[in-house]
Amino acid sequence: MIAEIVTIGTLLTADNCNIEYRHYQNNKDKVIVIAHGFYNSKDAELLERLAKYFFEDYDVFMFDFRGHGRSSGLYSWISKEDQDLNAALNYLKGKYKKTGLIAFSLGGSVSINALSKRHDVNSLVCISTPSDFSKIDYQFWKLDFKNDLVYTLFTKEGQKGRGFRPGPFWLKKEKPIDNIEKINIPVLYIHGEKDWVIRPWHSQALYDKTVSSKKLIMIKDGPHAEYLMKNSEKEFVGAIKDWFKETLPEEK
Repeated sequence: MIAEIVTIGTLLTADNCNIEYRHYQNNKDKVIVIAHGFYNSKDAELLERLAKYFFEDYDVFMFDFRGHGRSSGLYSWISKEDQDLNAALNYLKGKYKKTGLIAFSLGGSVSINALSKRHDVNSLVCISTPSDFSKIDYQFWKLDFKNDLVYTLFTKEGQKGRGFRPGPFWLKKEKPIDNIEKINIPVLYIHGEKDWVIRPWHSQALYDKTVSSKKLIMIKDGPHAEYLMKNSEKEFVGAIKDWFKETLPEEK
């Protein structure tokens, strides 16, 4: 299924960054927002493929964080990206009865921090999300050769929508592990057991501190973030669709 209407536009953040978005409109009363992770964008092949799975039941909204894709500015390593997500959610506010958010990696950290201060998202999915930026313990000797090198560097599909423009990394950062208890919506955590970038204990730590309805799925032999879409597509997409069916039910 393809979207009936696709709108491309730009949103202005509170600190004057231009955030480009793509809005797939299928005349639904619920929307799924997809927040990419570091070095990705809304144009990445795997994320575009993910979006299409939801067209039958939802509208879909995707955007580029600052310093990524076609958005302006420099990436601030989650220090300011909450303003980008806020701009997206402000644009959608009042247009839908219910909103679900799928957030990848550092995009998940941004989402937890942002949603701890607002209450207009009804369900959250965090994929390979760091609990604390300062405690990211990626293990370079366990580099995912097939995905991080072969797919990303040497295939046209893997290169699409990739890259970023770095900004200062020393700015103060909120810790998702300190904010997760402030969120009162259902949260699904998905993590690959063999994630070499963000170790699985991060999702476990966030899950343990979540006080709302929650679920944790560890995908056997699974890699990092969007690569779960590539390596375990059926299990990965099925888990998210089932979660939204449960947590974004039709109103009676």
